[in-house]
Order: sequence, then C-alpha cells, then structure tokens
Amino acid sequence: MKNLQNRITINPQQCGGRPCIRGMRIRVSDVLDLYAQGLNSEQILDELPDLKKEDLQASLQYASLRISHPVLVA
Repeated sequence: MKNLQNRITINPQQCGGRPCIRGMRIRVSDVLDLYAQGLNSEQILDELPDLKKEDLQASLQYASLRISHPVLVA
C-alpha cells in the first residue's frame, strides 16, 4: 500500500482526475493497456522512459486493489 501512496496520484485538474503515475500525465490505464497489448515490463519502460519499474508494480497493485472490492447484489 505504501508503494501506491508514493507513486499513484489523483488530481482532478490532471487527466480528468484519473489515477496517474507520480503526478505525470501517464495514467495507470496507459500502463495497463500496454500490458494488455502484450508488452513486458522492459518494453513498457522503453516505451515510457520516464517510468521506473516500481511505477509499473504500483500500477498493477492499484488495479488489483480497485477490482478486488466486494460487490453486493440486491
């Protein structure tokens, strides 16, 4: 969780309030899309050289936490 606090930022004035990495205009969803397209971590870091490996891990951790919440069906 500490990794997220340092690496994932949400600013309503940037990228429509979507979660970004370290205040840059690189969204968590951008990283996830690259993984979904089949790129590995090294390729993503080549594609987005401002990122660090810890940013990629934080993006995956953030996504995991966001989708693992309980869903109540009435």
